[in-house]
Amino acid sequence: MAFPTETVYGLGADARNTAAVEAIFAAKGRPSDNPLIVHIADMSQLDGLVTAVNETGRRLMEAFWPGPLTLVLPAAPGAVSPRVTAGLDTVAVRMPAHDIALRLIAAAGCPVAAPSANRSGRPSPTLAGHVGDDLAGRIDGIVDGGPTGVGVESTVVEAGDDGVVTVLRPGGITVEQLARHAEGGVRLDAALQNAGGDSEAKDMPAPRSPGMKYTHYAPRGALRVVSGSAPERVADRIQAELDAARARGEITGVLAFDEHLPFYRADCVLSLGSLTALETAAHRLYAALRRFDDSGVTFIMAESCPQEGLGAAVMNRLLKAAGQQVIYV
Repeated sequence: MAFPTETVYGLGADARNTAAVEAIFAAKGRPSDNPLIVHIADMSQLDGLVTAVNETGRRLMEAFWPGPLTLVLPAAPGAVSPRVTAGLDTVAVRMPAHDIALRLIAAAGCPVAAPSANRSGRPSPTLAGHVGDDLAGRIDGIVDGGPTGVGVESTVVEAGDDGVVTVLRPGGITVEQLARHAEGGVRLDAALQNAGGDSEAKDMPAPRSPGMKYTHYAPRGALRVVSGSAPERVADRIQAELDAARARGEITGVLAFDEHLPFYRADCVLSLGSLTALETAAHRLYAALRRFDDSGVTFIMAESCPQEGLGAAVMNRLLKAAGQQVIYV
């Protein structure tokens, strides 16, 4: 069953039931070593699910639950299907900030494993219609709760006994927000500091969090990101690439910020909002990538944005959607 959360739509199953969890993997075509996030509706559900929560973890829960923050915690033996943890001794847990999700989990009476409700590798769904586009005929049903709010998935962290918070996946809670509750500071996992494409993914160890290893969020058309400190140079390079693509018969698209939209000529020009409001970019990103697909776009150029605040999550998803294909100017 697919249902809305404040981040994206999730595809849920009883986290304790291996057959139910395997149905998630089958519907999504998800790699078996990619762990799932377990969703709870009440703090009491942590009992029996994890063996311990340290002081740093509790501080984060108090600050951000319910909300778009996932904590990787030591799993209680046998508490969930081994398919949920992908064989690891930890389990990723969050409490969503969405009334429908909370009521559904509470009614289920069990922890609910719920990755995004899309085919693996595709842009995550922010509308019930996106779920239907990817999974119609593959799942039992969809609870339509309208558009999701945040638009990108939860931030995934490990909370150390030393007070250090390690970000495994950037998301709806920013590094700056985490830093206010991390006595030992915040650091990025090495996989984020040395992000690579699929050629490197096969050599990485088993991921401790969803979104660490595989190319995700990709539209059907080829996508490239252009990054640089001078907007005019970025725009010139993007337009040159678009013009060359159109000359060879491609249907072109560009994903840009409001401040730069007048620079571009393409078959489909989509806005991520203003550079001064990156929460809009987070909200619009996945729907924009799907709109390119709906328009038959075969070649897409995208502007980068500062990797601060929610910009870190936006760029993480955009680079994964592009297979880490970046042009620096």
